[in-house]
Amino acid sequence: MSQIIIMAAILIYLAAMLGVGFYCSKQNNSVDDFYLGGRKLGPFVTAMSAEASDMSSWLLMGLPGVAYLSGVASAAWTAIGLAIGTYVNWLIVARRIRVYSKAYEAFTVPDFFAKRFGDKKGILTGIAALMIIIFFIPYTASGFAACGKLFSSLFGVNYMAAMVISAAVIVGYCALGGFLAASTTDLIQSIVMTIALVVVVVFGINVAGGLDVVIDNARQLPGYLDFFHSYSVETQSAEKYSFLSIASTMAWGLGYFGMPHILLRFMAIEDENKLKISRRVATIWVVISLTIGVFIGIVGYSMSKAGAIEVLTGSNSETIIVRVAHLLSTYGAIPAIIGGLILAGMLAATMSTADSQLLAAASAVSQNLVKDCFHIKITEKMSIVVARITVVVIAVIGVFMASNPDSSVFDIVSFAWAGFGATFGPVVLVSLFWKGANRYGVLAGMVSGGVMIFLWKYVIAKLGGVFAIYELLPAFIVAVAVIVVVSLVTGGPEQEVLEKFEQVKAQN
Repeated sequence: MSQIIIMAAILIYLAAMLGVGFYCSKQNNSVDDFYLGGRKLGPFVTAMSAEASDMSSWLLMGLPGVAYLSGVASAAWTAIGLAIGTYVNWLIVARRIRVYSKAYEAFTVPDFFAKRFGDKKGILTGIAALMIIIFFIPYTASGFAACGKLFSSLFGVNYMAAMVISAAVIVGYCALGGFLAASTTDLIQSIVMTIALVVVVVFGINVAGGLDVVIDNARQLPGYLDFFHSYSVETQSAEKYSFLSIASTMAWGLGYFGMPHILLRFMAIEDENKLKISRRVATIWVVISLTIGVFIGIVGYSMSKAGAIEVLTGSNSETIIVRVAHLLSTYGAIPAIIGGLILAGMLAATMSTADSQLLAAASAVSQNLVKDCFHIKITEKMSIVVARITVVVIAVIGVFMASNPDSSVFDIVSFAWAGFGATFGPVVLVSLFWKGANRYGVLAGMVSGGVMIFLWKYVIAKLGGVFAIYELLPAFIVAVAVIVVVSLVTGGPEQEVLEKFEQVKAQN
C-alpha cells in the first residue's frame, strides 16, 4: 500500500510540473520570452530558481553520500566553498551582468560575450556555445542518473526505463514553457527540496536513537568529524586533509562565476535594484540546505549502525535519502505521503537543474550557433522550434551517457561544474570588471580553461601528490593568466569596444 501512495504522490508532482509548462507556453510570444521570460522575474523567484537550478541532485544525493563515506572534511569544505561562492556571485556579478546584458541587448551568455568584445564573425559565440553543449550534456546526464537510481532502488524498476520517463517529463515542460516554466517550477521545487531535507534529518535522528547517539557514533570513527582529517573506509583510519586539499575543495565556489543557468537568472530579473533581497534569500537558503545535506550523511551512518537501513558502499551511498523515505513510508499512510514528498523533492533537485541546463544548451544551438555563428536566417518562431528540438536531442544523449547505473552523480557534476567554472568564470569576470580584455584574450582563455580541465583530470592528476587536486582550481588560474597575457600582447580592445564598455560602466 505504501508503495502505491508514494508512486501516486510522485505522479501527481510530475503532472503538476507538466501543467506549469503548458501554462507558461502560452506566454512565450518571442525569443526573449522563451530564453529570459521577458526579464520579468521578481526578487524571490530569481533567488530561489537560481539556487534550485544550482543545487542539483548532488545536494540530496552526492553531498550526503560523500559525508556518509568519509565524514565531514571533504563535504564540509565543499559546502563552505559553495556558500562563499554563492554570496560573492550575487554580490559582485548579479547586478552588473543584468545591467550590462540589457545594455548590450544580449539574452544568452555567448551572445553577451560576443557583443561585449565586438566579435562580429561569430567565432567567440560559436566556441562559447560549443563549451555549453560539451559540459551541459554530462551535467544533464547526472540528473538522469539520479532519477534512475531513485526509481530503481525504490521500486525495483529498470534503471534505464526510469531515466527515460524522468527525462520525458523534464523535456516536456522545459520545451513547452521555456525559461518562465523552468523558473516557476524551480521555485516550487526549491520549496519541496527544503521540506524533504528537514523531514529526512529529523526523522533520521529519531530513528538513529537521538542526536547524542548520532554524534557519539560519528566520533568513534577516526577523523570522521574532523575538518582537517578524513575517514578512510579502506584502512578504517584517519587521513590528513591538507591545506592544498582544502583550497582545492573550496575551489568549487569559483564555479559560480561561470554557470550559464545561474547567470541567466541574473539577466532575467525585472528590477536590478531588488537584487539585495535576492542575495539574502539565496545565501540563507544555500547555507541552511548545504549544512543539512552534509549532516544527513552523518545521520545516515548512525541509521546504518542501528540497522534501520543497510550499510551503503561506493556510489550506493548516494541513495541515503531514498532509503530513509522508504523506511518512513512503512509507518502508515500519512508517513507514506510524506515519504512520497521527500522523493518528489529528490526529483525536484534533479529537474530544477536539468531543465535550466537544457534551456541554456538549446539557446546555444538555436540562437548562438545557427543564427549568430553560421548566420542562418530563421524566424523567431522557427528559432524556438530549433531550441525545442535541441532540448530533446541533448536529453537523448544525456540518457545514453548515464546508462551505467554505477555512475556517481557527485563525480559527473564535479567535472561539468569545473568545466563551466574554468571556461566561462574568468571571461565573465573580465567582461564585467576589466576594460583591457579583448576578444583574442577571452577566446584563448576560454579554450585553455576547457582544455586544462581535461588535461588536469585525465593526465596531470594521475601523477598524484600535490597534483591530485580538483581540476577547477588550476584550470581557472590558467584561464585568467592566458586572458591577461594574450589581451596585452595583442594590443588590448578596439576603441569602439572600449568606448561602449565605458559608456555602459557609467550607467552602472
